[in-house]
Amino acid sequence: MEIWSLTPAGFGRLVAAIPSPLGIGTLRLADGRTVKGFLCEGAAIADAQDITAFGGWRSYVTAAARG
Repeated sequence: MEIWSLTPAGFGRLVAAIPSPLGIGTLRLADGRTVKGFLCEGAAIADAQDITAFGGWRSYVTAAARG
């Protein structure tokens, strides 16, 4: 996970550039803090593979590359 600090103007530019089906929403971290982060519309992932067991995108990509 990466947590970035942006100015309000920078955050606005980021949000304006996010393509559908992605969006920004509130996420609750393991330590209880809430931050803004990327969300995906449910309809866009209806047929997607669940990669939760890999612990994250990077681990999934590494495992997929190994076959």
